[in-house]
Amino acid sequence: MLQRRITAAIAGNSNTSKELLLKLNISLANLSRSGHYQDALHLFVQIHSSHKLKPDIYSLSTTLAACANLRNAAFGNQLHAYALRAGLKAYPHVANTILSLYKNARDLVSVKRVFSEIQNPDVYSWTTFLSACTKMGHVDYACEVFDKMPDRDLPVYNAMITGCTENGYEDIGIGLFREMHKLDVRRDNYSFSSVLSVCDAGLLEFGRQLHSLVTKSGFSCLASVVNALITMYFNCGNVVDACKVFEEAKGYVCDHISYNVMMDGLASVGRVEEALIRFRDMLGASLRPSELTFVSVMSACLCPRVGYQVHAQAIKSGFEAYTSVSNAAITMYSSCGKIDEAYMIFARLQEKDIVSWNTMISTYAQRNLGRSAILAYLEMQSVGIRPDEFTFGSLLASSGFIEMVEMIHAFVFINGIITNIQVSNALISAYAKNVRIKQAYQIFHDMSPRNIITWNTLINGFLLNGFPVQGLQHFSELLMSELRPDEYTLSVALSSCARISSLRHGKQIHGYVLKNNLISKMPLGNAMITLYAKCGDLDCSLRVFNMMIEKDTISWNALISAYAQHGEGKEAVSCFKAMQDVGRIKPDQATFTAVLSACSHAGLVDDGTRIFDSMVNDYGFIPAEDHLSCMLDLLGRAGYLDEAERVINSQHIQARSDNWWALFSACAAHGNLRLGRIIAGLLLEREQDKPSVYVLLSNIYAAAGLWEEAANIRELLKRTGVMKQPGCSWIGS
Repeated sequence: MLQRRITAAIAGNSNTSKELLLKLNISLANLSRSGHYQDALHLFVQIHSSHKLKPDIYSLSTTLAACANLRNAAFGNQLHAYALRAGLKAYPHVANTILSLYKNARDLVSVKRVFSEIQNPDVYSWTTFLSACTKMGHVDYACEVFDKMPDRDLPVYNAMITGCTENGYEDIGIGLFREMHKLDVRRDNYSFSSVLSVCDAGLLEFGRQLHSLVTKSGFSCLASVVNALITMYFNCGNVVDACKVFEEAKGYVCDHISYNVMMDGLASVGRVEEALIRFRDMLGASLRPSELTFVSVMSACLCPRVGYQVHAQAIKSGFEAYTSVSNAAITMYSSCGKIDEAYMIFARLQEKDIVSWNTMISTYAQRNLGRSAILAYLEMQSVGIRPDEFTFGSLLASSGFIEMVEMIHAFVFINGIITNIQVSNALISAYAKNVRIKQAYQIFHDMSPRNIITWNTLINGFLLNGFPVQGLQHFSELLMSELRPDEYTLSVALSSCARISSLRHGKQIHGYVLKNNLISKMPLGNAMITLYAKCGDLDCSLRVFNMMIEKDTISWNALISAYAQHGEGKEAVSCFKAMQDVGRIKPDQATFTAVLSACSHAGLVDDGTRIFDSMVNDYGFIPAEDHLSCMLDLLGRAGYLDEAERVINSQHIQARSDNWWALFSACAAHGNLRLGRIIAGLLLEREQDKPSVYVLLSNIYAAAGLWEEAANIRELLKRTGVMKQPGCSWIGS
């Protein structure tokens, strides 16, 4: 339709060629400005193929710009050739747009060639060239060219700083900003925004200095700089100052991006309710939410009721067809446990990208729906979407059987994807979880390079498979490598020491933690409490706990378990009360298992019963098998066998054999013939080949003076052919 209109206009227009070309150049510019880049290319072809018209520098530069936005290198090469033939390349505007074309096409060789052919590069030429070099990883070369420049003004500095900070060379970017300040080169909002956005916790003081400079220079009235300041404070973990900057600017500067940054930052630190309040304030301020707004808000939603409302608002605002918004909605519903809703959005999404498929596969994997994850993967392949490392990571995480792991291993090996470090790490983890530590080690052995996650996965795999010593050996190898252990590595190493009660090695790791100023890390403190407890040093466990600045539920559980292991039941109960008094830390099921175990070992029947009742009535927990086992052991040891029977009969839990065995042993110890007979019958139904049932029941009869019944049980043991293993002693020299 467009081509017919243009052809008719060119053929039938009575204006001069110059007037017609002017009109068509305006049409080219309008198409390019409105994002209709492909239509702009078609229009240029029509102009070029006309006998009446000859494209000029404006036609060519506008079309080159459209081509650069499309990253259409093939068409761009033809335009470049036309510019050479028509003698238009000598014009700076044409040469610069050719430079932009090759930069966007990531063709550094052509960028260098075109730049070298420009006789007098202007500021745009220099900034485009330096930006291309930094974005394609040639930072050293860009710095070399930059240092040789006779005049370095603000746009050139900005090109270098932005290129470095956006492509992983933050130190160089910050160094250039410092140089600007030292040479008194004027800064603008781009300079400040680029540097502020890369400041993290290690650069908080520098970030504060930049904040002062922003205020002094008068740039705090620009939304882009305010947004960068908020980002900087969130990156540094300083939520208070981030909120302060936002509140100070909210009335006169903040735009929808400011709200997006605040919502994303608050969600990242777990302050979900505040993020949702910001979303409501944004709507109240008549600011239209963007695609990124809904992605940020949905990422923060953990409540289905709120999630439904946000999703409805996204649909109402016309973002239902946006792939990124639908991907965020799938993730949100998955996090809320609404798998059907997640799948419904996925099924209705017209343009699914790799993220859509990965999100759905990950959703199934997190819910242990391995079969559904595999079916989604097969469907993904059938529609021509190529899996990436995240796809395989999710599939391997959901693989509950070794055959699937081996199949994926074969696929990634044949297709050369095994060289991807994330895929190899996922394979090591999957093999370790499926008790194939040899295969996991072989992948580790063949990998090059390795990252810290690789080492962590293998060391943890050794621990999971019952080889803590080998895990510690590889921890020692890690210390001798160029990599440095992180807090997860150290916590696994401490757990390995605890498994083998190696106090010496545990203290060495503790020393490493202190030397590297990692003692404030909560997971390490928790691991050290457990280590010292299992190595018999309760005092050290208590000292570590008291020195911890921040404590979570796991910290308290570790200390309660430490008291339980050392038979300090009353101290464990006191510790549990102290945990309740803190208020902000809530006990979980593991907390009650630990404190009930302590009560059981110490014979604290009243405390144990009270805590068990509180668990059910005050905290709403349904007793799990471990809680039931502790209570039966507690009541059985104390001789409260009728109460133990009522506990086991009143729960909605299928009692395990070891629960019945604990109660059966208590019947033998306290001579409860009635209950002993009942339990013996239950155990014989499940475990007929266990001679211990017959022996204990015979002992119960004998203790009650029923010698004939005791003899009958012994005779029954012989007739069934079950052999009691004779006792023996092993004396080593």
